[in-house]
Amino acid sequence: MKRTSRTTALAMGALLLGLGCPAAPATAAAGPAVPRVDLRVLVVTDGGPATTAVAAELDGAGTPYTLVDLTRADRPVIDAEFLADTAGDRPRARFQAVVLPDDAPFAAGSGEMAALVSYERTYGIPQVDAYTYARPEAGLAHPVHGGYAGPVDGLRAEVTAAGKAGPFGYLDGTVPFEDNSPTVSESYAFLSRPVAGADFTPYVDAPLPGRPGRGVLVGEYRHDGRRELVVTFAYNQHQQQFRLLARGIVDWMTDRTRLGTSRNYFAVHVDDVFAADDRWDTALNCTPGDVDCTPGTGTPNPIRMTEADVRYATSWSRERGFTLDMAFNGGGSVEYREEHGGADPTADRLVADRDAFRWINHTYDHPYLGCEQDVSTVPWKCATHPDGTTRYVGRDEIDRQIAANRSWAERAGLPLRTGELVTGEHSGLRLLPQQPEDNPHLAPSLTGQGIAWLGADNSRDPGQRRVGSALTVARHPVNIFYNAGRVAEQVDEYNWIYTSRAQGGSGLCEELATTTCLDAPLDPAIGYTGHIVPLETRVALGHVLAGDPRPHFIHQSNLAEERIGYPVLDGVLTRYAELFAADTPLVNLPMGAIGAELRDRTAWRDALRAGTVTAYRIGGTVTVAAPVDVPVAATVPAGTRDGDAPFGEPYAGTASGRAGTGPDGALSLTLPGSPAPVTTAPVAAVPAAPVAPAPAAPVPAGVARPVPYGTER
Repeated sequence: MKRTSRTTALAMGALLLGLGCPAAPATAAAGPAVPRVDLRVLVVTDGGPATTAVAAELDGAGTPYTLVDLTRADRPVIDAEFLADTAGDRPRARFQAVVLPDDAPFAAGSGEMAALVSYERTYGIPQVDAYTYARPEAGLAHPVHGGYAGPVDGLRAEVTAAGKAGPFGYLDGTVPFEDNSPTVSESYAFLSRPVAGADFTPYVDAPLPGRPGRGVLVGEYRHDGRRELVVTFAYNQHQQQFRLLARGIVDWMTDRTRLGTSRNYFAVHVDDVFAADDRWDTALNCTPGDVDCTPGTGTPNPIRMTEADVRYATSWSRERGFTLDMAFNGGGSVEYREEHGGADPTADRLVADRDAFRWINHTYDHPYLGCEQDVSTVPWKCATHPDGTTRYVGRDEIDRQIAANRSWAERAGLPLRTGELVTGEHSGLRLLPQQPEDNPHLAPSLTGQGIAWLGADNSRDPGQRRVGSALTVARHPVNIFYNAGRVAEQVDEYNWIYTSRAQGGSGLCEELATTTCLDAPLDPAIGYTGHIVPLETRVALGHVLAGDPRPHFIHQSNLAEERIGYPVLDGVLTRYAELFAADTPLVNLPMGAIGAELRDRTAWRDALRAGTVTAYRIGGTVTVAAPVDVPVAATVPAGTRDGDAPFGEPYAGTASGRAGTGPDGALSLTLPGSPAPVTTAPVAAVPAAPVAPAPAAPVPAGVARPVPYGTER
């Protein structure tokens, strides 16, 4: 369909639908035009974690905002000229929403607060009080009058009926507050009831600790021609309670009409399929056959999925409605058949069930494709030429590993996406400290083999970058080890890595500042289910709730023997289903689509930072100007149209997605229920009554400095 490049925004709308612009009686006579409201948020911060969290949510979605830091002497003054001006003969509101640290962060009688109040009234601009004391000025009774003020670690809040019908309808109901440490205060809240007679709608509430009744945590206060979203609990951008509510906070302030998109993603890659993984030796504290054991130490005892393991994986995937990505090494099956009289029931079953999974080229034999490894010492080092330069695996071998695995897959009938590749151990890419640069033969090989997407390790190489024809797709490692097929092996190795030398461990955590030691070794009987599984579930779910599309990876060994990978995967899927409504599903993308999402996010954010994107709303029409080669990211009400076609895809009660602009770089979206074009009379500014600054609200240690999940990698 050819997109019209005609911009209809200048002729649309009697009302700023949903933005709450007060409308005077419409007239056909000449008069002020319907205001233009720019799709940009004003975030006023005091440097605290609450406004930082809201800004992080806007950053993550690609929603533009202007930050005014009250702690900076050189900050702009928030006055009428800063907030509004004209565009042609049309009044322009420069911000569609205002985020403040609390309900009144300025001194009493402040001209800046007066300017904000007048601006919000005139243009119907909503205000978010990021974290405020419960008080009558915010529509709530003081907590001392039958409420509660104090720690709320482990609290189970609920979305009210109004919240479900409104901005938090994407949640299933429960909003659990984290309690990661018994010794650190992680959350603090003021739970209170609305003041008698106040026009206040609770959206999220919780039982009052130690007394009957419930108190508000999030609610909408309408007063004096203004709308405020009042939030009365402390949080930072990483905490689960904020991550669950962040989408609704932004939906509320933007009336679900904004630039940027946000979805919850989860993909799991299973590496080394068809091959075998070496096993951790609990006596030697290393892995015979791999580079952490000196040559000749111990006896290799490999782990490999059986036919029964494959049947279980197939059944699990279908019952869960979740597709695993199998990163495979065809040479592993060839080697197994050679050693077992031509039979490989595991491979036969995987091929028979091939449509239950997605398939990624993981090279034919899984060799290390970076520098040539000198494994005579632990840790290994790069082999060198006589002149001291690094010896690298050659291009011919890299080409062979990619092409031979493709050929094997074609013969087996696997539905392989040929542009995706994960090298063994992400080799070929730089690896500190041994190999600080990519193998110089890697990029030309990827280009020659037509590779578009290359897997990388997010713990070492998180940013997307170009290597030859390929863009990297960083993958989150799940801390379930490749060399463990049984719980006892996993816990033993975990204790070895994460305990001090005095406790019998490696002491690695004492040497690396980014690694946290365990207080004591995990109990072999309960350490896996009691510590590792909950921790890894929480970490992975944290990535999901942050809208991070990057995949997670485990190994085929974790689906073999005691199948220790499934408890974490089940934990993420079950917990997600408990938290979110059916219209907000997990998005399970293949590797290439994840890479494209990361690429498009980068292009969009670069355009926003360069100032080459503008967007505004006039009545029922949104107009966006952007570079023609950058797809516009937007979230709008369901039923919004791009020309004659629906815009985006449904998600979380909205429509969201990306669309190209016309040849002139413009995109025009028509919001549902847009009225016929008319004009409005001006809205008179109302002087603001003096507002006392909000009392300082406590910020617990676990908010000011987030409580770590546990071991860091």
